[in-house]
Amino acid sequence: MIYQPPSGARDLLPLDVAQKCWIEQRLQQVFNCWSYQRIITPTLERLDTLMAGGAIQPETVIQLRDAEEAILGLRPELTASIARAAVTRMAGVTYPQRLYYNANIFRQTQDSYSSQQEFFQAGVELLGCSGLLADAEILLLLADCLDSLGLQRWHLILGEAELTRSLLADFPLPLREQVRHSIAQLDRVALEALSLSPQLQQRALFLLDLRGKPGDVLQRVGGLDLAPAQRLVLNNLKSLVEVLGERFSLTLDLSLIQTFDYYTGLVFEAVIDTESGVQVLGKGGRYDQLLSLYHPQGQLVPGIGFALNIEDLHQVLLPTAQLPQQTPASDWLVVPEDEQAISAAFTYAQHLRAEAKRVEIDLVPRTTESIWEYARQHRIPQIAWVSADGSPRIIAPPA
Repeated sequence: MIYQPPSGARDLLPLDVAQKCWIEQRLQQVFNCWSYQRIITPTLERLDTLMAGGAIQPETVIQLRDAEEAILGLRPELTASIARAAVTRMAGVTYPQRLYYNANIFRQTQDSYSSQQEFFQAGVELLGCSGLLADAEILLLLADCLDSLGLQRWHLILGEAELTRSLLADFPLPLREQVRHSIAQLDRVALEALSLSPQLQQRALFLLDLRGKPGDVLQRVGGLDLAPAQRLVLNNLKSLVEVLGERFSLTLDLSLIQTFDYYTGLVFEAVIDTESGVQVLGKGGRYDQLLSLYHPQGQLVPGIGFALNIEDLHQVLLPTAQLPQQTPASDWLVVPEDEQAISAAFTYAQHLRAEAKRVEIDLVPRTTESIWEYARQHRIPQIAWVSADGSPRIIAPPA
């Protein structure tokens, strides 16, 4: 029998891990520079926590039961867990709260047998603040993250869930979700096949095509007969676009609808063109009602955040040669000269490690030539032969 990881999971070998850590460390540096603090929430949560009030479908959650037969799930994303922790474990904190995470998530898929079900994400949540400044901070932080990885020609797609939802309110309830789904999938054929009046058909196609240069889209929406609340959202969106300026490539897309249905305002995706097509690097948005689901008094606490997909960043960065091409080499190989020198060799190695050196002990009895060959193959620049009295002979492997 050949043992393999379960369907949907995979092993990360040392070079994979080194490259993954390279990405994560650069993102963490950016998070720290923006004064975000790391939070770690459980991999397992109660299913009702993960469902976020119905915004996340239970069939996407890998489920299991605890000893009391309560239904648990592996987290399919981090925002719900952080929202739960923030209002139940961090009660009384002052806002804003700036939190970041670096963790694995799990999603049940209905695709082929080999579809991936475990993913790695790094992201942030900005809790307790709404408005222009908070929205701008999150988007500029996202840009800083991608720039720190040396990514070129990435692109931001920006939408507004509240405005899009309000523009869908004219459609009858039985068809509204179908219209929403068709728009989210950019499926013009499905939209045209729906039983809509000519006026609503025209409105649906208008919404489907609300994407392009921010100024053009804002002008088109501004020409609609908008309610005061819709006009306010549109003006706020216009102000945000002005603050962002031309720091990065930006498309305004009011047909953008995210997978998770807890977003209440700004929604966005960071994408990049690759040889195989457009790749989504990360996504996020504003969720001003989510935290109230977990708050003991139902208090509203605004929030906004994003998640970056580590695997997708890894695939995009591989051709750029920025990622490590080898695992880190040891700085020293410490060799005991004989059995009486073993204790002294470990002591000397520990002395080197105290200086933050990467040190390995030679564990296999072999000739001097084979030790040199081992050091050359493993890119170890220094060898220390240690005698029983602890004195080292330091030699660099011959070229």
